[in-house]
Amino acid sequence: MNNELFSRNLRRLRLEKGLTQEQLADTLGVSPQSVSRWECGNTLPDVMALPQIARLYGVTVDDLYREEAKAYPSYAQRLLAVYEASGRTEDFLAAEQEFIQNSTGEQTADDLRAWGVLYHYMMMNCADKAMLKLDQAMAATDKADRVWYSSAQQKTALLCDMGRGAEEAARYDRELAQNAADPQQWLLCTAAHYFAGENARALEVALEGIRQFPDKAVLYIYAGDSCRALKRYDEAFSHWQKALALDSSYLDAAYSMGFCYEELKQYDKAYKVWTELAKELDRRGLTIEREYPETLAKNCRKHL
Repeated sequence: MNNELFSRNLRRLRLEKGLTQEQLADTLGVSPQSVSRWECGNTLPDVMALPQIARLYGVTVDDLYREEAKAYPSYAQRLLAVYEASGRTEDFLAAEQEFIQNSTGEQTADDLRAWGVLYHYMMMNCADKAMLKLDQAMAATDKADRVWYSSAQQKTALLCDMGRGAEEAARYDRELAQNAADPQQWLLCTAAHYFAGENARALEVALEGIRQFPDKAVLYIYAGDSCRALKRYDEAFSHWQKALALDSSYLDAAYSMGFCYEELKQYDKAYKVWTELAKELDRRGLTIEREYPETLAKNCRKHL
């Protein structure tokens, strides 16, 4: 440990923060003479005081022993820099907790900006990790497997959320043209256009897919969701009901119906959908998942 460097950093960082020895001493509950001795290298502060000193100077404890340690505007912003460099979840949580603690006191606009940057970095890191895991899931399964399809669909939704919807939709249009005999290509192409917000095109692809593969329940779900977005409600309910008739395991159709009834302010019908969904999930032993439709049903009852 380089005590000379440590003492030099204590003085330099204090000056960068515009603090006097008296002000620092008052904050730490020690005498100004103690601070002076630390900065002269005659004595060292108690190890338990180091986190508080580091926080005041906008650095980490490790920074106190580094050459050219930089004083950040706040300790939270220093932890943001740590997360930016590491990408580790534990570093994100430490930075987030510091921002949250600071939010109860005086917080600058720059701190709020940095807090937003923290979430932006976390979002991008999570997106990269999600993409990696979805690619691994697809590589570990056969294309005919339901897990492969679900992973590909989720990857498309993720890319669309990242602003690459038009690119994904165009890619699936090309793949569909090359392999129109594969029902999964119709499903994925429909999903790509739907997630990209191209609802008219999504409906067009779904309907053509239904014509060729009338037993694919998922195509009816997307057809219904696209019709809802286009405010063609009667058609939407017809497609969702057909999806459930073909395969009752796809509860997405029931959720779509419930939300659409709420959108139309038909709360009595929405309430019925939510209560039936809750019962179905309970029958399947999905007691935690059951809580969501139960909450939705309670909210609908307020309107009856």
